[in-house]
Amino acid sequence: MTDQTLEVTGGVDTHGQTHHAAVIDRLGRHLADHEFPATGAGYRLLLAWLRSFGTVAAVGVEGTGAYGAELARTLRRAGLTVIEVDRPDRRTRRMKGKSDPIDAYAAAQAVASGRASGTPKSRDGIVEAIRSLRVVRRSAVKSRTQAVNQARQLLVTAPESLRAQLRGLSAVALAGACARLRPGDDLADPAQAVKAGLRRLGRRILALAGECEELDAELKALTAQAAPDLLALKGVGQDVAGQLLATAGDNPDRLHSEAAFAHLCGVAPIPASSGRRDRHRLNRGGDRAANHALHTIVLSRMRWDERTRTYVERRTAQGLAKKDIMRCLKRHIAREVYRALMRSIHPTRTNPPTTRSDLTEAA
Repeated sequence: MTDQTLEVTGGVDTHGQTHHAAVIDRLGRHLADHEFPATGAGYRLLLAWLRSFGTVAAVGVEGTGAYGAELARTLRRAGLTVIEVDRPDRRTRRMKGKSDPIDAYAAAQAVASGRASGTPKSRDGIVEAIRSLRVVRRSAVKSRTQAVNQARQLLVTAPESLRAQLRGLSAVALAGACARLRPGDDLADPAQAVKAGLRRLGRRILALAGECEELDAELKALTAQAAPDLLALKGVGQDVAGQLLATAGDNPDRLHSEAAFAHLCGVAPIPASSGRRDRHRLNRGGDRAANHALHTIVLSRMRWDERTRTYVERRTAQGLAKKDIMRCLKRHIAREVYRALMRSIHPTRTNPPTTRSDLTEAA
């Protein structure tokens, strides 16, 4: 027999402190599994361990958007093919049990069988920077809203003299007025304690508002740099564009078609026909944040875009319900967004020819 290099497939079950790796051959036989620390040195050891069994065809990694993000980057930089693997469903776990070696072997088998074939986000470019800043901005907005609500709740039971002073103010004016309050030294007095609490809340609201303004300026510049064609679309603002970029990732070409992007955003129509009635319904799956971003674009165009309003009137006259019209519009907008994303990474690429020039046919 001739000596042939063994081709193997790897699988990794990722955790916060450790990663468990497993290797199978091309026939699906279990070769070995081992646990490695989730550190830079541990990633290099895991890579060397995988290669010690032969040529690595691909590696299936669970949690490439969380605990496995840096491992996926390390393996990809080493020239390996990384496949994103979903965690086993509950039925499989009830039948086979749950352990790190079982999950690692399951990830390898999912890749070898072709059941898992998705390319993970690269998370190594400007879109990842946008996503990171959006996480911080979202928490700042939530904290600011919470502080404003707490200030208004304190005013409900505050003395009338203080309530009269702050009654009817907007959130911004209320924050400024609360920050200027001067409580006395006797905090055992409820009136003075309320003033002290409102003063701290006012300062907190102003600080968070300033933080949001700084983040908005940074995100605006990054989003314009990453995808100017996306921002040029009607109804697409900075926040919507940032969410759609984060959903697609730094390598949107991993989505092989605009239909795949529509499915990712949960706007691919699902058949819901029965008897003589032929219809489709909204998709409840996909990235719900991206779906909300597309919904925001639809609402904006239905109000401000004359072409969209004409389309809505025509489809309504045909007997289509509003939710079905919005489904059609979301699907059409997903196509526009996908092409804008492709132009952002391939500026010289022209859009493929299409005969769906009319909004009615495209939707």
